[in-house]
Amino acid sequence: MSVYWNSRVRRLSPYIPGEQPKDRKFIKLNTNENPFPPSPKVVEAIEAALTEGGGRLRLYPDPACTELREAAARRYGVKPEQVFAGNGSDEVLAFAFGAFFGGGAESGGPAPAEDDGGGAILFPDISYSFYPVYADLWGIPYRTIALDENFSIRPEDYRIPSGGVIFPNPNAPTGRSLPPAEILSLAESLEAQKRVLILDEAYAAFGADSAVPGIKGHPNLLTVHTLSKSASLAGLRVGFAIGGEELIEGLCRMRDSFNSYTLDRLALAGAAAALSDAAYYDEINRRVIRTRERVSAALAGMGFTVIPSRANFVFVKPPAGPAFRGGAAFAKALRDRGILVRHFNKPRIADYLRISIGTDGEMDLFLTACGEITKQGG
Repeated sequence: MSVYWNSRVRRLSPYIPGEQPKDRKFIKLNTNENPFPPSPKVVEAIEAALTEGGGRLRLYPDPACTELREAAARRYGVKPEQVFAGNGSDEVLAFAFGAFFGGGAESGGPAPAEDDGGGAILFPDISYSFYPVYADLWGIPYRTIALDENFSIRPEDYRIPSGGVIFPNPNAPTGRSLPPAEILSLAESLEAQKRVLILDEAYAAFGADSAVPGIKGHPNLLTVHTLSKSASLAGLRVGFAIGGEELIEGLCRMRDSFNSYTLDRLALAGAAAALSDAAYYDEINRRVIRTRERVSAALAGMGFTVIPSRANFVFVKPPAGPAFRGGAAFAKALRDRGILVRHFNKPRIADYLRISIGTDGEMDLFLTACGEITKQGG
């Protein structure tokens, strides 16, 4: 640790992203990118933004992200005032933690290490590993709630005094989802405490029902979205949130206390075009779903434990082989064959792997490799 770091930096345990190889020798099934290209309309919109005299890049972009927010509003049937845009959903989530969880300066300093009588936020013990990072960054106490034995979220476990709740739907890395009725019922319970429920819908386009229609009548519900997965735009870095106007104003206050220009002109143009081409994305994401179901059945046939998924990945436990045990060994065996998957060396899931859904050709190679490993034992 550096002597120049302050106490905040010293206590952080940063998020570790999935491996991004610098060459092309690997089949990448480790970071949940969409295997299909973005809509041609996205490329056209970005090219048009570049050719508008070129000199427009010397000007700051629209800090209100008006065109993008209007496109999202049309896509989801809400008002533009109910949409907030940010530099990827990770930035939106970071702003949301700062805006709605914890007491900030009013807490009199760093948040207490333990629950202070309902002030701790709640999220699953197996979930997006950025959540505890955000909590530590903002000094927010948190409690993790255990998934059940089937890796499912039980909404009733979150009906306790808290500082708010956040979880993905579908959950990551498990892929399981909850129906909107259960989510909205939980939102009502939290509203009685005047606490916020943040629903991370990064993977909802792959088979889950969005809770966005429930925004009306639930002023404490915020849904967070990304174009990285469903819109094949992981390289563009665009995310947005949908919620009541009070929540959106809170996010704007956080953004404008940090960086008013979070999205550049090219990202704004491309993202608005993506949100306006639902037909294209509905089709490619249906293809991802079909491939996911085929791969899930094939892995189950090889003896894998396969958790039912509503995301663009599957969460599986390989069968124990004579020469190896555990997810880490199986992940290494796949890597040796040129295939990257994600392994989390954490309690309860160390024997599991998260496998992103690639093209049919990539998944055929993956299944062949799995067959070889299970037969040869490593």
